[in-house]
Amino acid sequence: MTETAILVLEDGRVFRGTPYGAVGETLGEIVFNTGMTGYQETLTDPSYARQIVAMTAPHVGNTGVNEEDPESSRIQVAGYVVREPARVASNWRATGSLGSALRDQGVVGIAIPGTRALTRHLRDRGAMRAGIFSGPAVADERELVARVQAAPGMEGADLAKEVSTLEPYVVPAIGAKRFTVAAVDLGIKAMTPHRLAERGCEVHVLPADVTAADILALRPDGVFFSNGPGDPATADGAVAALRGVLTAEVPFFGICFGNQIFGRALGLGTYKLRFGHRGVNQPVQDRATGRVAVSAHNHGFAVDAPTDGPFDTPYGRAEVSHVNLNDGCVEGLRLLERPAFSVQYHPEAAAGPHDATGLFDRFCDLMTKGAE
Repeated sequence: MTETAILVLEDGRVFRGTPYGAVGETLGEIVFNTGMTGYQETLTDPSYARQIVAMTAPHVGNTGVNEEDPESSRIQVAGYVVREPARVASNWRATGSLGSALRDQGVVGIAIPGTRALTRHLRDRGAMRAGIFSGPAVADERELVARVQAAPGMEGADLAKEVSTLEPYVVPAIGAKRFTVAAVDLGIKAMTPHRLAERGCEVHVLPADVTAADILALRPDGVFFSNGPGDPATADGAVAALRGVLTAEVPFFGICFGNQIFGRALGLGTYKLRFGHRGVNQPVQDRATGRVAVSAHNHGFAVDAPTDGPFDTPYGRAEVSHVNLNDGCVEGLRLLERPAFSVQYHPEAAAGPHDATGLFDRFCDLMTKGAE
C-alpha cells in the first residue's frame, strides 16, 4: 500500500498525497512559486527559510540536482509540495535526483494531485501556516490542525540572522579589481556577489548584525544589502546600519529584503502581502523610462510608499522608481539627492529571467561617480 502523507493548512483545509523527500513532520508558512524553471535555486534560496513551498509547475525534478546551481550551502525551505515528481532525472550536469537530495537533507515533502486547487486556495485566502505530515507523524486531522495553528507565523519573525554568514568572507573580483563592495548578508544568494565580481567588484560579505561602523571601516566604494527571509519590521539593527551608510553618502544598492530595509531607513512602513510574489514571471515597470522587465521575485512583504510623486526623507527627496504591473505594489526606491537605490525583485536571477541584470551596472556607475 502506498504510504500516505497529509498537507494541513491552518484554516482546516487538508490535502492528501504521497511522501516526497524525507518522511516525518514539518511546519511553516505555505506559499506558492509560479516558476517553471530553477527549482534548485528556489530550494536553496535563504529567503525561503521557515516556508513550505508549493510549485505550480506540474512536473518537478526532471533535471535532477547538481553541484553548480545551489544559491547556498543547503536546501533552505521548510517543506516542499509538488504535483508529480520526475521518475527519472536526466541532464548532463546532474549528480543526483531531487527526491534523494530532499531525503538526504531531511526536507519533508509531499506529492499531491491538487496543486492547482491549493494555489487557488492560497491566492484567495492568502499565505498561511501549514504542516506536512507523513509516516509516523500522521495523526488525527483535528490534532494536526491544532499543531499547525500553534506554530509561529511569519509576521514578527526575525530570521535574517538565522541564515546569515557567521563570519565575514571575501568574493574576489573576476579580472581586474575596480571596486570594493561591502555586502550585508541578510540571506544572500551566491549568484549576487558573483554578478558583482563579474564587474570587477571585490565583495566583502558581512554578517546580518554588522554595524555602520563595521561597514564603513572597510572604506567601501559601495554598500549592498541582500535579499532575506522574515518580517522587515523586526530588522532594526539592519535599518540602523543602513542609516549610517546613507548619512556617509556611500553609494548604496539593495534588493528584495534590502529594498524593504531601505524603505524603513527612509522612514517608510512595510506590510505583508496577501500571498506574495514568488516566481520568475513578474512584470515590473521602470517609471522613469516606461520600460517593462520580466523579473524574478521572492517576497511576502512590501514597502508602503507614495506612488504619486517624490516624497521627503531624512536624506532628501526620494521616489518610487519601479512598480509591479500586476498589483501596483512598490518594486523600487531611489534617493534623488544621494547615490542610493533599491529594487524589490532579483536582478541576479541565476535561473532567469535576465532582463534586470543592468542594475548591477547602474550600481557600478554610482561607485564610479563617487570615486571621481
